[in-house]
Amino acid sequence: MIRVYRSGQRSCEVHAGEAAAWVLPPDAVWIDLLEPTVEEDRVVERALGLSIPTRAEMAELEASSRLYRENGATYATADIIHHGDALIPEVDPVTFVLTKGPLVTIRYFDPKPFAMTLEKLDREPAVCGSGPDLFLHLMEAIIDRVSDVLSTNALKVEAVSNHVFAVRKTVRFEKLITKLGRAHIANARIEQSLSGLSRIFAFVALDDRLEHNKEHREHLRSLARDAQSLISHNQAVAASINFQLSAALGLINIEQSSIIKIFSVAAVAFLPPTLIASIYGMNFTHMPELSQAWGYPLAVGAMVISAILPLVWFKKKGWL
Repeated sequence: MIRVYRSGQRSCEVHAGEAAAWVLPPDAVWIDLLEPTVEEDRVVERALGLSIPTRAEMAELEASSRLYRENGATYATADIIHHGDALIPEVDPVTFVLTKGPLVTIRYFDPKPFAMTLEKLDREPAVCGSGPDLFLHLMEAIIDRVSDVLSTNALKVEAVSNHVFAVRKTVRFEKLITKLGRAHIANARIEQSLSGLSRIFAFVALDDRLEHNKEHREHLRSLARDAQSLISHNQAVAASINFQLSAALGLINIEQSSIIKIFSVAAVAFLPPTLIASIYGMNFTHMPELSQAWGYPLAVGAMVISAILPLVWFKKKGWL
């Protein structure tokens, strides 16, 4: 799908006809390729005189494949968070191409920052009069969305922390560890997105369209600072997740040790009564106590006393 945002408009125009019939409007500020076909890629390439990276090329992780300049255009690919409200957010690449004319974006999913930017353009169409303006506003929306996802993830980790260290409360560690595992995956994906954005900000800062404009330079520096502060926050959340996992595993070990301790004490306490019962369960002919009236009460009393004495001893030693 080819979507075009033209200067002063409030929404994107969607090209609904044949790809070959598309013509680049002279006042285009943004060309948004959403799940483009091969034909759509080719017609945009012909219109701009630039190459459009394929989906496979966008997925490459080498910096040389994600950040480069070609024919006067700056190419930057970033992993963008989407489905941020799901249990585990997802990341997928989006390519931004800064040209002498419009900004070009290539994507195969619909992340929320793009919708946020379009809403902003609908309210204030004059804020984006050029491709660099639009690029910076898109990056600002992306940073804001990552910040929201990071805050949500941090609150989830804090909730797990409150549950793990709850007083007099039954803790289901299996569910808590599952939640921490999801938070850890989300944390890693947020880190992946923010690291890529930081590299982009450093790379595009050398682009003439941004470097020679004071307002653009300051906006880009502000975004770079925001990305670095979010990385630091995300690393603090990662440290908290690791602590919670270690604490949960430690508490599980303590709980298991307590259970084993109870069984060990019970085994020791019932060992003497078992010995007495075993002796009087023997089928020997000459056992004088068996013929006496006091034999049975004596055996029962001996078993009770022999069970109580070890418990008293354990209590005195502080083992119970």
